[in-house]
Amino acid sequence: MYMEIIKYPAKADWKNILKRPLFDYSEMEAKVAPILADVKANGDIAVKKYIKEFDKIDLQDLKVTAAEIAEAELAISPILKKAIATAKFNIEKFHKAQVVTGKPIDTTPGVTCWQKSIAIEKVGLYVPGGTAPLFSTVLMLGIPAKIAGCDEIVLCSPPGKDGKLHPAILYTANLIGIKSIYKIGGIQAIGAMAYGTESVPQVYKLFGPGNQFVTAAKQMVSRQGVAIDMPAGPSEVAVIADNTSQPDFIASDLLAQAEHGKDSQVILFTIDEGIIQPVMDELQKQLDNLPRKEIAAVALSSSKCILANNIDELMAMSNEYAPEHLIISVDNFNSYSEKIVNAGSVFLGHLSPESAGDYASG
Repeated sequence: MYMEIIKYPAKADWKNILKRPLFDYSEMEAKVAPILADVKANGDIAVKKYIKEFDKIDLQDLKVTAAEIAEAELAISPILKKAIATAKFNIEKFHKAQVVTGKPIDTTPGVTCWQKSIAIEKVGLYVPGGTAPLFSTVLMLGIPAKIAGCDEIVLCSPPGKDGKLHPAILYTANLIGIKSIYKIGGIQAIGAMAYGTESVPQVYKLFGPGNQFVTAAKQMVSRQGVAIDMPAGPSEVAVIADNTSQPDFIASDLLAQAEHGKDSQVILFTIDEGIIQPVMDELQKQLDNLPRKEIAAVALSSSKCILANNIDELMAMSNEYAPEHLIISVDNFNSYSEKIVNAGSVFLGHLSPESAGDYASG
C-alpha cells in the first residue's frame, strides 16, 4: 500500500495530518548566491560554464535556431500536435475572456475614473525540462503573455543530453509565437533572464515553476528588484472521490502530481470506503508502467488517503489543507463545490462510465 490510509480522524488531529514539509532555504541560498553573482558579472561565459558543470553539455550557442525548431516539428506526432492545438484553443478562449476593458465611471461631477491594463514589456518564462518537459507550462504562461500584449517573451528551459530542448517544448513555443528561446536551465537561467547576458535579454518579471534551486534563485533576484510570479512550493493535489468515481482516473490524477518530485504531496479525500482499495490497486498498476516510477513512489509514501464521516467534514478538511489543485470527481459535485473556500485551482466533473463529462476549470 503506497498511501497511508487514515479513517475518520478527529478534528484535533487534522492539523498534524495535513502538515506540509518545511524547507530551509537559507542553506540553499548560500549555494545559489555565488552562481547568480557569477552570471551577473560574466554573462554568457558563466552561463555556459554552469551548463557544462550541471548538465554535462558543452554548448556554443545558447539560443535555439530555426533549424532546431523545424526539426522539433517533425519529431512531434500528429496526435500530440492535435492535443496541443486543443489545449491552446481552450486556454486562449479562457484568458481572452479575462481581458479588462475599463469603462469610464464618473464618480463625482468632474471626476472620471477608469481601469486600464498595461502589459509588462519584457517577461521571462522558465519551463522545466529534462525527464519532465512541461510543454503545458509553455501554453499556460506563454498564451496569457501574448494576449496581454507583452512585447518580448523570453523562454528558458534546460537542454537534454543531446544539447537540445525537448521537441514538444520547442513546437509549443513556436506555435504560440515565442521567438526568444534559450537552452538554459536551473539557477543560471534565472540569473540570465534577471540580469541579462550577451545572448539573453534582461526581463522585468519572471514566471514559471522549477525545482528548489530555481525557486531559491527566483526569491533571491526578487529581492534585487526583479519581479517574480510567486515562490513555488512542492507540487500538490487533493482529489475528492466517491463510489461513482473511476478508480483509474483518480489514480492517474494522483500520479500526475506525485511524479513531479519526491517532495510532491497528493491526498485522496472520500466518504466512501469502498473506493479506496480500487484506487490503491490502480495506483500500483499504473505506477509499474510509469517512467518516473521511483520519484512518484517516494511522493506517494508520504501521501494520504483520508476517509471522512460526511461531506461537511470532508470539505472542512479540504479547506483547511487549501491544496494547490483540487479535483472534485463525484456524482453530485455541485453540492461539494458550494462548500469550497480555499484552493488554488478547482476542477469539477463526474468521471464515470455513465456520465463522461469533461472537467470544468473553476
